[in-house]
Amino acid sequence: MYSGRDFTWLYDHCDQVAFLDGHVRAFAHFGFVPRRCIYDNLKPAVTKVLFPKRQLAVRFQALVSHYLFEPCFARPGEGHDKGGVESRGKNIRLQHLTPIPRGETLGAVASTLLASLDEDALYKRNREGHNVLERFEQDKRQMLRLPENPFEARKTVLCSISRSAMTKIEGAWYSVPSRWKSLSATAVGCEEVEIRCSEQTVMHPRQSFGGRRVKYRHYLDELARKPQALRQVMPELLMELAEPYAELWRLLVDRHGPADASRSFARILGAVCDHGEDLVARAIAKAIEAGRTDLIQLPEIPRNVNEVPASLRQYEVEQASAQDYDHLMTGGETHV
Repeated sequence: MYSGRDFTWLYDHCDQVAFLDGHVRAFAHFGFVPRRCIYDNLKPAVTKVLFPKRQLAVRFQALVSHYLFEPCFARPGEGHDKGGVESRGKNIRLQHLTPIPRGETLGAVASTLLASLDEDALYKRNREGHNVLERFEQDKRQMLRLPENPFEARKTVLCSISRSAMTKIEGAWYSVPSRWKSLSATAVGCEEVEIRCSEQTVMHPRQSFGGRRVKYRHYLDELARKPQALRQVMPELLMELAEPYAELWRLLVDRHGPADASRSFARILGAVCDHGEDLVARAIAKAIEAGRTDLIQLPEIPRNVNEVPASLRQYEVEQASAQDYDHLMTGGETHV
């Protein structure tokens, strides 16, 4: 409060993960940890008020223990206990968020806002003529040093994957690779959701409650067998695959029409499933360059073959025929 140094970050979720992540970002931005922080009796920090004490939420207690600061709380219903915080929050909204700023992503808007606050810190001066950053140098002398590693604010949850290769995390649905269906996975995230299964990872932007995020790249196996379904989701799929797949689709449609083009493209997706996206992309680029959209030639895929040890190469294993077994069933003998 002495220096007036401000920090803000914008979130599209108002939950405990965002609350904890805000602390981690603020401490990293300041380069130090305040010895004492004051809060309302908000649920992400307090599970039960036992005035004058509070029962802290488990994750918030972990944050406090990690950074070793003292959490203090305003009296219930007494907003003026931290009037300075409320006033500065209002001023930031009026000076920097009115009119509402625009940007490609919420993170970009938050970064621009934070840079604007740091710029103001160079020019805002008190009666003695000291700006915010100069006063902050005195504040830092009373602060704690950052620990070696930041606190992990993301929350881990267990989730199950449906037969349609979708999983529900905190009220929102996310797609996963179709080979994961009916398995279990773990998910973590604040601004992004990271889903892990069988030592593989899928990333999604975090969705609001009831939201849905589908990557059609996760369903290439199914789309390779269903040309009509492929045709319906082709615009979204091409945005994920990019070039040269988009160019190939345009050439196929111009030459054969959408129906036959979807059948041809389904075969291309089958090759992607077998040989990988990059290898097929290089083959497509060569075919387009040569003007051969009717034939996509894939280079031969080398296979790992277990070689016979040198000590066994001199032996020849003869294969038995069905007649040998017929002879044995009648009581005869045979030699292999």
